[in-house]
Amino acid sequence: MSLTGKVCIVTGASRGIGRGIALQLGAAGATIYITGRKLKASQGESEVGTLTATATEVESRGGKCIPVQCDHSKDEDVAALFERVKAEQNGQLDILVNNAYAAVQAISNYMGKPFWEQPLSMWDTVNNVGLRNHYICTIHAAKLMVPRKTGLIVNISSAGGLAYLFNVPYGIGKEACDRMAADCAVELRKHNVAHVSIWPGPVMTEHVDQVLKTSNNAKQIQLFEGAESVEFAGKCIVSLAKDPNLMSKSGKVLMTPELGREYDLKDVDGRVINSMRQINWLLGRNPNTAWLQRWLPNFIKMPFWMFALKGSKF
Repeated sequence: MSLTGKVCIVTGASRGIGRGIALQLGAAGATIYITGRKLKASQGESEVGTLTATATEVESRGGKCIPVQCDHSKDEDVAALFERVKAEQNGQLDILVNNAYAAVQAISNYMGKPFWEQPLSMWDTVNNVGLRNHYICTIHAAKLMVPRKTGLIVNISSAGGLAYLFNVPYGIGKEACDRMAADCAVELRKHNVAHVSIWPGPVMTEHVDQVLKTSNNAKQIQLFEGAESVEFAGKCIVSLAKDPNLMSKSGKVLMTPELGREYDLKDVDGRVINSMRQINWLLGRNPNTAWLQRWLPNFIKMPFWMFALKGSKF
């Protein structure tokens, strides 16, 4: 219960990575406010994927969880969330996880279509909740953290911030999330508040699990072989929050498998999660080279500087 007494907000925690992060913060003893668009199931619907279901599971692991219905596309809902935390927790907020995202279905619906054949609304669908809202939440969080001279803000991002993935608005939004963490960290550093961007690897979310059950796409199936659980990022955030050298990581992009190695973490099923920097992992994502994967040891990795070249604009 290493985070007992800590107060956290996890946005978009009804399902997926947000739910997993809330579960791990709860298991560490934190008090967590979780947000989503749907508090409870409608009459006749299953409770799976609702805030109340996540809250029940968090509390079963020893955490205290307060579900808050919040539409992160509405500034007034976001402001009310932070005002509530301020009032109920005497101004204390230790961890904010910016995870809310509203574009999973829209991206899936138009997968493979070029940007000029997608609706103009795709930009706002991807980057209103998934980017603008992260900035607004960060502003509200900073107003609580800076006076107390402590705090951790996490943007959930992805390798789509480095190179093309899914569609154009997605990549722009993720790179902006990474840059937001870097630039906010500059201004927050003197107040001892850390801001980082986290890249999970492929994650077996509920949505991915459903897609793979009916997929005949070998490349897609190969990509998610050995995928992280939704809770692995949560394990990394718990370890970050406990790290006495946290400020040395502020402003950086952090990959969950690399954090797993650093903090000696295993996924919930006991697996060590492989990094996308590992040469054998990269070979294994391609059906034509997958046979080479078992011949290369895990420690042979692409250097960070070489990995970063993929996103170079010069």
